Amino acid sequence: MAYRNSILMGTIGGYRDRFHQFKPARTFLDRLEVAKSIPRTGGIEPVFPQDLGADGEHIQAVKDSGLAVSAVNVNIKTEGKFKEGSFTHRDPGIRAETVQYIKTAMDMAADLGAGMITVCPLIDGWDYAFHVDHQKQWRWAIESFQEATSHREDIKVSIEYKAFESRNHIIHPSMGKTLHFCDRVGAKNLGVTMDVGHALIAGECPAAEMAMAHDAGRLFYVHFNDNDRGADWDMLPASVHLWQTLETLYYLRRIGYDGWVAYDVFTRTNDNDEAIANTFEIMDDLEKLLDKIGTDKLEAIISNGNPAQDYRDLIKALL
Repeated sequence: MAYRNSILMGTIGGYRDRFHQFKPARTFLDRLEVAKSIPRTGGIEPVFPQDLGADGEHIQAVKDSGLAVSAVNVNIKTEGKFKEGSFTHRDPGIRAETVQYIKTAMDMAADLGAGMITVCPLIDGWDYAFHVDHQKQWRWAIESFQEATSHREDIKVSIEYKAFESRNHIIHPSMGKTLHFCDRVGAKNLGVTMDVGHALIAGECPAAEMAMAHDAGRLFYVHFNDNDRGADWDMLPASVHLWQTLETLYYLRRIGYDGWVAYDVFTRTNDNDEAIANTFEIMDDLEKLLDKIGTDKLEAIISNGNPAQDYRDLIKALL
């Protein structure tokens, strides 16, 4: 495989939902040691400011770990000041603070040799009709990203879109709207993080969205996981959508993607360190399944367009 595996540092930390604490919290330094111990780990995706520290207190620890950094994940959603939005907050002071978070994270990414930050604006959107001024929200978001991306052209800014959660409706809900937004901002260093699970809950075909983002030159980063399309459950890759996951991996090969792949995978009942290790092994085995079927066969199936025959052959490849 041409891509490199990265661990989202939150996936090996604490985990809770509205009802239960499934995994206890861990310090960033503890999680860094865990990441180093998991086979097939190429790098990590730490969070700013929670992991790296507001002033970069843990940057040296990351450097000393020997692990590469795939991207710095900028958290502009969980702090109290972002309760009513970040890039689209009614208060221009909060919007300015949000942009400063992006700028600071870009500088940290450069210091860590990452070349990219990723941000998921989950708090920017609305819950009800007449809840927000949609024209102002859209314009505020564009202006915020224009200022942020102009901070330094050597660092990519990648938007991770999602249809809902925390807001009922998020301002970047789909690949198409996010690519349109990137065009409106107009910055060459602005692109998209495609989270397979987010594509699924948006009713998208992950492979098709990946092809579209690649065509636009804005596919910067990929997260793998799975769900039942009802909610973002962050399940093991291919545990629900085997063929869609395999198709997405096939298109990663086809477009020659050689960037980072990270994994939004959580488990409630077992050890999450083990879940991440098993995720890496699952991805290796899916790659072997692609090899077993073969590029010529897959291209023939795509050209054939006869599902009755094609799925007979695909199922046989599992035997």
